[in-house]
Amino acid sequence: MVRLEAITFDLDDTLWDNGGVMRRTEEGHYAWLDAALHAWLEGRRQDRLEERLGGHADGAEPSGARGRFAERFPLAAFIERRLRLAGAHPLRRGDFTWLRHRALTELLNEYGLAAEHADHWASRAMERFMVLRHEVTPHEEVDELLDELGRRYRLASITNGNVEIARLALGRHFPVAIAAGELLAPKPDPRPFLAALARLGTPPSRALHVGDSWAEDALPARRLGMQAVWIGPDDRDLPAGIHRLDHVRELPTLIRWLERQR
Repeated sequence: MVRLEAITFDLDDTLWDNGGVMRRTEEGHYAWLDAALHAWLEGRRQDRLEERLGGHADGAEPSGARGRFAERFPLAAFIERRLRLAGAHPLRRGDFTWLRHRALTELLNEYGLAAEHADHWASRAMERFMVLRHEVTPHEEVDELLDELGRRYRLASITNGNVEIARLALGRHFPVAIAAGELLAPKPDPRPFLAALARLGTPPSRALHVGDSWAEDALPARRLGMQAVWIGPDDRDLPAGIHRLDHVRELPTLIRWLERQR
């Protein structure tokens, strides 16, 4: 085995547990939008009742006239709209921020808001989403682990999600950060891996990728000639060059073993 020079990391469910984060974020930003929009519409009703035209509003109809937003379009409808948009715009299927904003804008417009108000409230909701999305708790070993590895290897993150690693304390470990969805090339597309390797100045044969997805992390990395670490749930037969771990905390032990194989 050749000497390792660089390590790339997936983020969600690799460096932290992401299921609870996404549930809180999904429900939290949608509830925030419903409450904030209701308050705004009711305030406008008090100020501009005379501007109601033909049972429709110029973006200012009181929510009571058509029900609360989340009653008309519950969270499940928002999720369904995102899935429909992803199917209609396959090149944007991994750009989750775009899909969310577009879905919210469409639903708000159908709720009765004028285009400029729909875009405004979709943007405000996405601001709230991004605040909640970054309230992650890395595994307790991760900061020290990355600090140690960063002294010996060049590090990068590659994510299909919309976490901006620079907004987290862990961002200091990743001079290279690839948001695959924004590249319109989500993993398992090879392009985000190749982009990270190019910026790291490292050939695939001298790099290791670490991630929790068999299909989106382990297999595409290995196809490029990288070593791959799969943080996975079972003991399936592994092809050469893919190594299974139960938890990222086990990574230093594996790397020491790999280095001894040179």
